Amino acid sequence: MNGHQLAAQFIATTRWENLPQAVQRKARMCLVDSLGAMLAGTLARVSAISADYAVETWPGDQATVFRHEAGRGLHTLRSNAAGAAFANGNSTNAIDVDDSARYAFGHAGAQLFPTVLAVAEWQERPGADLLAALVVGYEVAHRVGRCWHASRDEYQACGSWGSVACAAAASHLMRLSPAQAEHTLGIAEYHAGNLPMMRDVASPAMVKHGIGWAAMSGVLAAGLAARGYTGIPSLLARDEYQDWAADIGENYLMVEGVAWKAARYACCGWAHAGVEGARRLLLTNAINPDDIAEIVVEGSHSTAALFAGLPTTTEQAQFSQGWPLAAMLVDGEVGPAQMLEARLGDARLQNLCQKVRVVESPEIERLYQLFEQGDSEGRFASKVTVTLQDGRTFASGLVDGGLRFPQAGWDEAKMSDKFRWLANFVLEPDRVPPLLDKLWQFEQEPDVRAFVRALI
Repeated sequence: MNGHQLAAQFIATTRWENLPQAVQRKARMCLVDSLGAMLAGTLARVSAISADYAVETWPGDQATVFRHEAGRGLHTLRSNAAGAAFANGNSTNAIDVDDSARYAFGHAGAQLFPTVLAVAEWQERPGADLLAALVVGYEVAHRVGRCWHASRDEYQACGSWGSVACAAAASHLMRLSPAQAEHTLGIAEYHAGNLPMMRDVASPAMVKHGIGWAAMSGVLAAGLAARGYTGIPSLLARDEYQDWAADIGENYLMVEGVAWKAARYACCGWAHAGVEGARRLLLTNAINPDDIAEIVVEGSHSTAALFAGLPTTTEQAQFSQGWPLAAMLVDGEVGPAQMLEARLGDARLQNLCQKVRVVESPEIERLYQLFEQGDSEGRFASKVTVTLQDGRTFASGLVDGGLRFPQAGWDEAKMSDKFRWLANFVLEPDRVPPLLDKLWQFEQEPDVRAFVRALI
């Protein structure tokens, strides 16, 4: 069998109880991370727009759409599974605090989680099936994403390869046969978006990574394949990619290939190292942010490409180096309270943001390229120099942004802390501990529908 056929076999035959313990643990961690991101993401304007559009355009009662509004708080609407996946996908990526996938170079969980949540609810599946579908989706994402980037000259956003990963996860939950799963992959890839990511980085908009579109496309592809709709062989069938696909179901890339953003870092990963470098300088040198004259961030080409103006939308704030850096120095965190539109008129943050200058560094770009290639020398890093109004300067040296593969330092306690931070923005604090208890034992949930109803 070629890689395309192997992937289809893996999609159809994977079962939670047969997965290695390390894979099961990673899946639970991914579930907690993505749900936290989705809950907090409902505060963003893109979430409200997507929710309202989904229930109008895809009416139905298959799955839950989460919506937040002032005066009413978090509540739910109903849609068909494709509409719910679309809306909740946009929420999960709305504040850019969701995970990153090795080889795919982008966000996998924000697409996969809303897909499996919607389809599991629709298909009346238990928690163990949802978790297994997450694993299926991540393993396909790593392999298809790698092939996708290798086959294209222009860097495309996550929703391109993510459509195929979401289709795989939906196909698993719908119990499609290996033959149907093959068609699902081909349908999703053929209709996947052509997403010019760097154009959105330059002019940030709600389209972002195409997350909601990918989740919707994945559900639609599986639904069509179930009815006999046919698709082409995916990239996994190509001769040049067989080595990347041959070990699916044996080598679980998600174990070391999923990295999580630390709590209080809700912005593009390309800005993390600059934010962290400035934070360390402030703490170690007792710098008053109001005394700063200039902050220079030396970074990779990608960091230098981030939005350079004063943000007027949360999307511009997320794809900025200056705004999250200023927020961290003033507030000590970068989250919904700093990145949503209500805060973007803050004069103190605006003043500090305008003092940040980003310079592309050939040395750091070289390290970034090595990082993308999986070389152990590679780093996702920046250097930060702070100059005070009295002329004194402080330099950080090379600072890591925290996204590494494999990523050290994460356990259930740290993930629970991040979840509490995010969930407390929209849920009553006393509701969060029992919710976490359920999430850490999610394979014991008899019906995903009941779990979703209990969220609100």
